[in-house]
Amino acid sequence: MKKNMDQSKQIDELSSIDSCNIDNKEEFRRIRSAFLNIFEDVEESRRLAESEKNKTLRIVKNLTDGLIVLNQDNRIELVNPSILDILNKKESEVVGESIFDIVTEKIDLKIFLDAVRREDGQIKEVFKEEFCLGEKIYYEISLVSLREEEIEKGHLVLIRDISKEKLVDQMKTEFVSVAAHQLRTPLSAIKWTIRMILDGDTGDLNEEQRDFLGKTYESNERMIHLVNDLLNVTRIDEGRFVYKPEPMQLEDIVDEIIKQEETSISLKKIKVSWVLPPQLLPEVLVDKEKLEIAIQNLVENAIKYTKEGGDMIITIEEIDENILLKIKDSGVGIPKDQQSRIFTKFFRGENVIRLETEGSGLGLYTTKNIIEAQKGKIWFQSEEGEGTTFFITLPKISK
Repeated sequence: MKKNMDQSKQIDELSSIDSCNIDNKEEFRRIRSAFLNIFEDVEESRRLAESEKNKTLRIVKNLTDGLIVLNQDNRIELVNPSILDILNKKESEVVGESIFDIVTEKIDLKIFLDAVRREDGQIKEVFKEEFCLGEKIYYEISLVSLREEEIEKGHLVLIRDISKEKLVDQMKTEFVSVAAHQLRTPLSAIKWTIRMILDGDTGDLNEEQRDFLGKTYESNERMIHLVNDLLNVTRIDEGRFVYKPEPMQLEDIVDEIIKQEETSISLKKIKVSWVLPPQLLPEVLVDKEKLEIAIQNLVENAIKYTKEGGDMIITIEEIDENILLKIKDSGVGIPKDQQSRIFTKFFRGENVIRLETEGSGLGLYTTKNIIEAQKGKIWFQSEEGEGTTFFITLPKISK
């Protein structure tokens, strides 16, 4: 309102200018009109800016996720009601305070703050992770640097309560675990019963009977394999996948797995090539049984999804402080739009489902967890129709 009065006053002052000083009265009217248009444009811009500001504030205030805006000094400039509920604080108690000084009895922010603080005391530019900040209280916290022309102006922190999602996941995991255990016993009994009949312990079989029982035995084996995959996943999710590391030669483990798969490799006429350094590689500290599961999943996939007469190249080398394993195939590859989901539970690419209908989609999820649990890393490169290369690094034992 005050701005409108000031603008009117300025216009009146223009009107009071002695028109005798202006040769052309028409020119004076045009100047006056131009000033009026400028003032109107400025006022319209101000109203639009005010409207956008109010709209943004309404969005912030109604966000279900907690939001904190930090300035360059890591002091809190803006919060929304959701974060105040999470912190159990009033706005006046947090605005203007350093985020590192916020203490609350409801959750333990120290875990998050320790994770985002760099060695120089500043906050990381981008960060996203899940935290347990209390008894059965889980949050997904994201942090993004706010920049203006490459100059850091502060940070935006988003905190989302995922406790209910975690509870649902836990219930699903427990259900799968119970179901898998209940299935395991009868499947094992069926397996050994069929095996005894096939071995002739109950009498001779004709060819047709032997063929039917042989197919039944194979189907039962696939079911047992699926149940074992489910049990491995539930143990991983529940933190019950126990590791007993010991020094091992990685090339010996891979060689053993390749020998176990010789029949499948021969049936598909796949050419397996090795690329090894001339000298003996350093050992890695791993749980042999668990690592075999991880590598076998990759080898089986390479065989399964490579067409007859294809290639598999296995490379093992020393890279800095790690031993690098590469398993390259000439298979169907992974579609670009599906590559981000490759290590998630129950995922199978659309192209591999058409090629091989059987599979649980749990192998790569299990593999990733096994590798990372042993301080390793896993990633891949793939082109649909050209093949896939999986990379695994494991820390070498320093002598």
